Amino acid sequence: MLTLDHLAIAAESLEAGVAAVEDRLEVRLSAGGRHPAMGTHNRLLRLGPGLYLEVIAIDPAAPPPGRPRWFDLDRFAGPPRLTNWIARCDDLDAALARAPDGTGVPMDLARGDLRWRMAVPEDGRLPFDGLFPALIAWQGTAHPAALLPETGCRLAGLELVHPQAEALRLALRGLIDDPLIAVHSGPAPAMRALIDTPSGRRVLE
Repeated sequence: MLTLDHLAIAAESLEAGVAAVEDRLEVRLSAGGRHPAMGTHNRLLRLGPGLYLEVIAIDPAAPPPGRPRWFDLDRFAGPPRLTNWIARCDDLDAALARAPDGTGVPMDLARGDLRWRMAVPEDGRLPFDGLFPALIAWQGTAHPAALLPETGCRLAGLELVHPQAEALRLALRGLIDDPLIAVHSGPAPAMRALIDTPSGRRVLE
């Protein structure tokens, strides 16, 4: 089974993404780090035990990775927005065997003391226009959420909207059962996160 691990806000620049999220949620994000294998960098926000949010962007100081970046960041344009959700598992290979084609190929990754395996699509694009989760398996006991300061923010819901909503439900069935996640039918792919903050409920989309 999969467990909701974190949300990804993509941005053309990390500074723009951080500013947008901090303005919307009225909280400060914490330092993240760099991902040399992908040429990206991020900032983080704790959303509770075992759950966090990352703002991620291409790192202009990093050399190109020589392959498509995760979360389809090579094609990203426009204002910062919620583009992906990431689910963790104990057995990445077993989860991939049950996931749709194109979910990704396992990669061994690291940042500081954190170690993880993650399925990264060969073309950078996850199934269902990015609404199927990226799959991650953390190695050891270290997890980013445990290293982040408490901000009083909590995820209240994650809404996935897609023209092929029933097919997405079927793809997720048996892999994850989380009352926070809802799949709806709509004319175009969209994702919304409802977040309770010290200033009230806010929506990131």
